[in-house]
Amino acid sequence: MTSGSTSSCNTPGRGEAEVGDWAGRRVLVTGAGGFIGSHLCEALVRAGARVRALLRYTSRQDLGDLDLLAPEAGDAIEVVRGDLRDAASVRRAVANCEVVFHLGALISVPYSFTSPGEFAATNALGTLHVLEAAREAGMLRIVHTSTSEVYGTARYVPIDEGHPLQAQSPYAASKIAGDKMAEAFHLTYDLPVVTVRPFNTYGPRQSARAILPAIISQALAWGSVRLGSLEPKRDLTFVTDTVEGFLRAADVPQAVGELINLGAGQTWSIGDLVERIGGILGKSLQVIRDAERVRPGRSEVMVLQSDTGKAKRLLDWSPSVPIDTGLGLTIEWIRQHQARYPLERYHV
Repeated sequence: MTSGSTSSCNTPGRGEAEVGDWAGRRVLVTGAGGFIGSHLCEALVRAGARVRALLRYTSRQDLGDLDLLAPEAGDAIEVVRGDLRDAASVRRAVANCEVVFHLGALISVPYSFTSPGEFAATNALGTLHVLEAAREAGMLRIVHTSTSEVYGTARYVPIDEGHPLQAQSPYAASKIAGDKMAEAFHLTYDLPVVTVRPFNTYGPRQSARAILPAIISQALAWGSVRLGSLEPKRDLTFVTDTVEGFLRAADVPQAVGELINLGAGQTWSIGDLVERIGGILGKSLQVIRDAERVRPGRSEVMVLQSDTGKAKRLLDWSPSVPIDTGLGLTIEWIRQHQARYPLERYHV
């Protein structure tokens, strides 16, 4: 990977490419070191894009999940350091790029309970900085990343894009603020923004704090899993499908100004997932209920199920990886990278 200045995006501009044509396009990915961001960078490099990754500066110079990319992909990515909370560093990262995929955010719901101000600064103010920089740069397309958590517990299912927003955590509130800022910049300044709202993405490289790696890592080691609530239902999409949705959102002209759910339209409860994972592993898994792993009562989102109609209509997109296939791929990846999934947190 290269690092430093914004040199790799300094070639002359070009018009909007045809759908699916990424060769030579100059792209910035914020949150590139995260789970979805790293897969998106990898896909863009394979498609021939010139990829710049904005990573938050740390003294360790950590690359996050970009460290897990094959050398030929990683070496093609220009890494720039900065912080979404710092407008100047965001402007430097955006300079001379055509497309911004804005995935950078703090995403831990439990952590947002204790540090709501940090979430507001990164997710709301940080999004404002990205939008302002994109406006100044004359950006061709900004794909802003929302989350299905903004819907809260469903008032009806499946959840379409017109469902009321309910901030059942400081994290959700900070994301709603960012979403509304993106909407305002489109309506006020005609900024070419698309907001995509992934439901529950899963797959290789996902953080140990997420529910599927939590189940899988315990199931691989033991015959039991320690979990909180088993009743919440989630709409799961394999990460390569989610990435394809992002790419379509960046290309399709009619997506500009729209908010689009990215989900499978089908739900599985946490209990269902334990059974499916046990079945793939050939184990009958015992569930140990742990009250310390239950979210505060009014913050728990019980059902997330996407209405997929708009994504199909505007993007010609729908998930293609079946749940058992995706779970199998995820299990195998975690099996090969068990050091990334420490089990001490589950001990009594």
